[in-house]
Parts: sequence; structure tokens; C-alpha cells
Amino acid sequence: MNVLIILGHPRNASLCGALADAFGTGAREACAEVRRLDLATLQFDPDVHTVCPNQQPFEADILKARELILWAEHLVFVYPTWWGTMPALLKGFLDRVLTPGFSFATCEGGTGYQGLLNGRSAQLITTMDTPALIHRLIYRRPGINAMARATLGLCGVRPVRSLVCGSVKDADAHQRQQWLQRAHQQGRDLEHGRITTAERFRQKAGAWLRAIRLQFYPMAWVAYTAGALAAAGGLGVFTNPLFWIGYLCLFLLEVATVLVNEVGDFDSDHNNRFFSTFTGGSRVLVDGELSPRELRLGIGMALIAFMAATLWLLTVSPASPAALLSVLGVMTLLAIGYTAAPLKLSYRGLGEIDVAITHSIGMILCGYVLSGGAWDDPLPWLLSVPLLLAILPSITLSGIPDLEADAAADKRTLAVRLGHRGALIVALVFTLLAAGAAAVWDAADIANGAFAGISWAALPHAAWLAWLLYQRMNSESPPGRIDRLMAVSLTYVLWFGLIPLFWLA
Repeated sequence: MNVLIILGHPRNASLCGALADAFGTGAREACAEVRRLDLATLQFDPDVHTVCPNQQPFEADILKARELILWAEHLVFVYPTWWGTMPALLKGFLDRVLTPGFSFATCEGGTGYQGLLNGRSAQLITTMDTPALIHRLIYRRPGINAMARATLGLCGVRPVRSLVCGSVKDADAHQRQQWLQRAHQQGRDLEHGRITTAERFRQKAGAWLRAIRLQFYPMAWVAYTAGALAAAGGLGVFTNPLFWIGYLCLFLLEVATVLVNEVGDFDSDHNNRFFSTFTGGSRVLVDGELSPRELRLGIGMALIAFMAATLWLLTVSPASPAALLSVLGVMTLLAIGYTAAPLKLSYRGLGEIDVAITHSIGMILCGYVLSGGAWDDPLPWLLSVPLLLAILPSITLSGIPDLEADAAADKRTLAVRLGHRGALIVALVFTLLAAGAAAVWDAADIANGAFAGISWAALPHAAWLAWLLYQRMNSESPPGRIDRLMAVSLTYVLWFGLIPLFWLA
């Protein structure tokens, strides 16, 4: 293992210097190859005088430092915490070394930045006069958070662990020796690998959480709950185990669906330059955080759990087994078939309507039938129509950032088939249709009054969204990220779920 120790104290003969020595000794005992940079001995201008730091000539010591950072697998920063953060020497060093094109690059997707120092981990060892507990609980570790997240994390370095030594001014020789022993032991621990078992577990757990994309589940839950409340008349739904077992089935089905999409859309996601929270996939496969084998295993486990939950549901639901299995079977076919062969509905131009159906009538009907209602009762169908219409604008707009990548992967979304402007027109039409349906359902007291008063919320929101769509249609902006439009269209959907939920409860 290649370990680079960077001493950021302006005085080498300091406790920080001793801590750097101790860590280095432990790392060498762990058979790591250790190199060191004492910033106080380097010759460089810590100030950036040019518009871009790359325009300023790099001194020989800065070039050497960059070479060592690229050589290293594990970076160790040892420095004092002054005024809550690092000393000026270390800050100036980072300003000069971590420049665009070397440590990070700008990109159209995600947060707008892409780390270039991936595959490296880091250790922060810092001294301070503030007691460590006060620094954590009261001050919330500002310097460590800045280094771990806004600096090293942005550059792709993770995990970043820390050792805080404080309060130094109140420490006796015994306490200082304990800190030195801890630094030595952390260097020695590198014999077990630079990433601990706990850190590896957290990384995998985080990757799985991103893969299942929990941001898509609340609206599905709202629709399912509306159906269950409509069937039960709003009585005792949330205290009934049947409700939660039914949702468990649908939750597991949605998990399997998003994982199938992750595998099936790999080519599109890999080429997508405009990915965001709601578009372009979770990117755990693209970024190598999970392997195709792990995702396929996850799909299998989710489907097995879904089938087990379905069998459990059959034992407690008042619905006939034929009705229950029919509704869940159609939902499974449509959900998995969005990306998976042989249907591959999203690749045949039917993806948007598939999502709208599964997240409106599909979820509402499941909640209704699983709670004992009949599938051919008009109430769940009437509840779902405005919601279906309101979902179509957002799912159509989500294809605009993905347009270029989807077209290259032969994915036939509406944005690919109709183009950027055509997708905006479709979104505008369905925005107005959803608003019209809300007004009619409200005025005519359709669906047992579940949409009472929705016009007061949906119509102004529809006007806002329609105006933004009109502006986008008449702008010269090429297809790309449309975060504001996506946010407004997604919140538009909420009125068509939450207001019926309120009245049905």
C-alpha cells in the first residue's frame, strides 16, 4: 500500500510532527510504503493570483506533491485545528494542488462536479485546544467536515476517517503519549487494509440505498393508501396488519423493478451526461459501487421476498385469491416489463403510460382490492384518472435530460420519439388535462368527494407549470437538465394524491 503523509503544521517540531512520525512508523510496520510531505519545507506561493488556478505556474514542489498524490492510495493529513479549521499553510497548499482537471472536473450531471481522485482513502489527524466532545457536539466539526466532504469527498477520496486530539493545552505527558500511541496504532492497522470492515459495510449499504431509489416510493404509498382507505371507508386502515402486509408486497415489487431498471438501462445511464436525483438511474452500476451480479442477486431476493409476502397476504386478505393474484400479477407484469424482456415497454414507446398506470390505477386498485373491494367498482377507477393525468407530465419531462443517452441506447421514450419540443407539448397537454379533471371532479363531487377543494391548489399550480413549459418551448435551450421543471411537475402530482388521502381518511 502506498501511503502519503502530509504534515500541515507550519512548525515540524510540534505535536503534529510527532503524530505524523508515529503514524508513519505504524504504517511501515504494516508493510506499507510511506512517503511524506512537510509543507513547512516546501517552496510555493499559497495564494491563487489568476482567474483559474491552472493558469498560475506550478512550482517544482507543487508538481512533486501532485505526483505523490497520484502515487498514493491512502492520504494522511496531520494538522492543527485553528479557529475551527486548518492553518493557512495547508489551505494554501490545497488551493494550489487540488485544481480542476487534476482532482476534479465539472460535469453536467449530479452535483455538477466529478471527482478524479477516486480509489483513494484518507485519514485526518488533527490537534486542537477545544475538547474533542465539545468540538463534535457544539461546533459540529466544521474543519473536519470541510476536509472530508467539501474537499476530499468532492475529489472522490473516500472514506475519510479522523482522529481528534484535544484539548492539547490541558494535556499532560501521559495524554500526549496516548495520542501518539493511537496514531501509531492507526498506521499499524493498515495491515488489515485501508478500508475497514465497518467502512466497507457502510459503503455497500449506502450503495444499496441509492440503488433502490427511495425517493420514488412516497407517491406510490399515497396512491396505495388512498385505495385502501376508499375500500375500508377510512376506518382502522393504519392499525390493520393487512394494510402493511399489502404495502410490503408492493414495496418489494418496486425494489425489484428499480433494480431491473438499473441493469436494463446500463447503456443509457452510462452515456447520460445530465443525470440527477430523479433521472439517469442511481448510477451505482455505472460507478462500480455494485456489480451486475450483486444487482441480479438483489433482484432475485426482492422477487422471492415479494412472493413470500404475497402468500402471507393470501392468508389475511378478505379478497378472493383469484382477484388478489390477478391484480398483483398484472402489476408485476407492467412493473418488471418496463425494462425487462420480453416486454421492454420503455424501449417500445410505452414506458410513460406504463409508469402512469402502475403508479395511479395500479397502486390504488391494489390498495382497494387487497382491502376487500371489488376490482370493477367505479370508485378506484374514478380516483385514479386525475392522478394518472398528473403523473404523465413529470414522467414525460424526465425523458428530456436522458434524451441523448436514451436515443443512443435505442430506448423509445416520448422525448426520443417526439423530440425536445414535442415532449414539452405532451407535458403541457397533460398538465392542462389533469387540471381540467381536477376541476370537474371537484365541481361534480365525483369519487365520493375525494377531490373537494383540489381546484384551489391544482389550478394555480397547473398555471405555473404550464407557464414554465411554455417558456421552455420558446427558449433556445437544448435538451439537458431541467431541474426546476422536474421539481414543479413532481410537486404538481402531490395534490392529486394528498388531497384525496386527506378526505378519504
